[in-house]
Amino acid sequence: MNMLSYLQDGNEGSDRFYGVTVGIVTNNKDEEGLGRVKVKFPWLSETDESYWARVLTPMAGKQRGLYFLPEVDDEVLVAFDRGDISSPYILGGLWNGQDKPPESNTDGKNNLRVIKSRSGHQIILDDTENAEKITICDKTGNNKIVIDSKNNAISIEGEKDISIKAKGKISLESSDGDISIKCKNLAIQTQQNCEIKANSKVEVKANSNCNIQANAGMALKCMAGVKINDGALEVM
Repeated sequence: MNMLSYLQDGNEGSDRFYGVTVGIVTNNKDEEGLGRVKVKFPWLSETDESYWARVLTPMAGKQRGLYFLPEVDDEVLVAFDRGDISSPYILGGLWNGQDKPPESNTDGKNNLRVIKSRSGHQIILDDTENAEKITICDKTGNNKIVIDSKNNAISIEGEKDISIKAKGKISLESSDGDISIKCKNLAIQTQQNCEIKANSKVEVKANSNCNIQANAGMALKCMAGVKINDGALEVM
């Protein structure tokens, strides 16, 4: 008989455990898919596991909710339904001297709110006065999205490729500023038409050759005449 069964049978004078206690997660692979874990209680035994414990979360419902399972060896706070040790609940995780928080509050200003995964992916809410921002980044720190509240700016950075795909329309619009594209090579390809319009001037420049080709007809129309200079003109 293990220690949990021993207690449940009332051998310690009661089969109830009221209040909360610290546990260490031993198993988070719930074969029924209910998001439960098992723990051990170091003060009781290093080998005996608890019954399956449901995990408290800020939101839970049918195929929805906030899904954060504790990792094996995480320290957690455990309570029991009306003191019944066969019905444990995980109230939350605990940091300790070995497993420390992902950030510190050494300046006492408590500016950071952080969600950080096991591999190092992060969501950082920074409330630093006059430097407020939200950062989403992967474990490398090289691929990230930054929402800069002070400057009302959003930046997206990728160490390699960035892809944007849509089955509908994709629109880029800047009502008060400019849109610029700077790269090594630029290719634009459409399945049908390509149209470029400007309310003012259009300039096309090349430091080397500039080729314009049409497999059908080509029309060149100007209301104020056409000027060709700075070189020879060859008509074929």
